[in-house]
This record gives sequence, structure tokens and C-alpha cells, in this order.
Amino acid sequence: MQNPDFIRLSFFLAVLVLCAIWEWATPRKQLTQNKAYRWMNNLGLIAFNSLCLSLFMPILAFEAALQASQQSIGLFNWLNLPWWLELILCVILLDLAIYLQHLVFHRIPLLWRLHRMHHADQDIDVTTGTRFHPIEILLSMWIKVALIFVLGVSPVAIVVFEIVLNASAMFNHSNAKLPLGLDAALRRWIVTPDMHRVHHSVIVKETHSNFGFFLSVWDRWFKTYRAQPELGHDKVQIGIPLFQTEKDQRLDQMLAQPFRNK
Repeated sequence: MQNPDFIRLSFFLAVLVLCAIWEWATPRKQLTQNKAYRWMNNLGLIAFNSLCLSLFMPILAFEAALQASQQSIGLFNWLNLPWWLELILCVILLDLAIYLQHLVFHRIPLLWRLHRMHHADQDIDVTTGTRFHPIEILLSMWIKVALIFVLGVSPVAIVVFEIVLNASAMFNHSNAKLPLGLDAALRRWIVTPDMHRVHHSVIVKETHSNFGFFLSVWDRWFKTYRAQPELGHDKVQIGIPLFQTEKDQRLDQMLAQPFRNK
């Protein structure tokens, strides 16, 4: 697997389209903002972040995993486990790292200024799952690269993890209905849209809960789980109080949000 870009892009586009169709067919919550305007800016941010990664990162996750494998760096390169067990463990440990990173970005004020742009979206749908400030994207990539070298994550495992992470982020940010019984069954193991919607509430105690992206067990184990929004899914207000105008959702304004106090 010398060039995984096509594989990751194919999965990204497929999940984006499927979740968008799902939202259109069975919307969970009435949107409050102009969808075309939001999508134009949120998707524009993806292109801008990709450009920033290519310009400012000397090494990305897949290249780091190749180097770790070729030079036998990191835990899993020393343990000689079966490939399938190593793959499962890598995905689990990297997902735990994402949970802890997410928690830290909420707890440390300087990092929260970066991360709050993700929360400033006034509606939550599939594109919100891709909406992160470029500085946060760069910091996250450096953390991921460091973990790859420490753990010795294989190139295949990192590609699988990145596909799982992107797909689950778009899935659990989707403004789409799951039957309540299915939601209850799924959220025992993975983060569902109803579970993650709580995290995007303007109510502070709800904003700082449900930090998981893929596996839901971390929130239960670390006592950050909140089952439902206080006002219910139909009435929960999405976003943060600081940025509530349509202008705040424009790409240039989103990029400036960490440096603004309104």
C-alpha cells in the first residue's frame, strides 16, 4: 500500500454522500441555518486544511508508519503479534488517544480557543464532522505521528484507523434518525448521532461531555457520558453562545475565531 490517498478519499466521499442522503431522507432535527451556505464554508475548510497539511507538515501519518515499520520503531514492531490482533489493538489505542486529546482540548483554555470553532457551527450535520481549525488539525497530526512512532503502528493499521475515524465522525455528526432501539444497542459500543449531539449543545455541562469519536466505552469508563440533552433533541440549541451570527459561519471568520473574543 504505497499510496493510500485514493482509498481514503474514496471512503470519505462515499460516507459523506451516504450520510447526506440519510439526513435528507430522515432528518433528526430541523435545521436553523441556510444549509448551502454552511456546506460551502464547511467543505471549503476541508480543502484549506488539506493545503495546510501539505505545506506545513514534513511528514504525515502514513509516511510515519512506513518509517516506523522499515526501521522497527515502536511497541508493535517489537512484539511480533498476529497482524489482525495488532490491527485491532492499534485502532483501539489510537481511538483512546483521540478521546483523551479531545478531552484535553476542552479542558485547557488555549486549546479550547482552537477547538471551539468546531462547536461554533449553529447546526450539526455530516459536514460538522470535518470542521476543525487548521492549527488544531496540525497539532492533531503531530500527536498522531508521535503515537505512531511510540506504538509502532503499521501502515495498514493507520490507513484503517483514519478511514474509521473519518467515517465515524461524519456518521455521529449526521442530522439523521436512528430507531431508538437501534440507537440504544449501538451506543453501548460506538458513538451514535443522538449521543454526540449532546456534545454540541450550548449548555456548558453538555458541551463538556461525550468526547468519544468512534468507541463510546471511553465516556462510560471515564465518567464523561451524558445520555440525552436536557431539552431533548428537538429543542436542544446547537453551537456556543459566543458565535451566533450568520457571519460567524463564513470561512474567513471561522479561521479568525481562536483570536476573537467577540
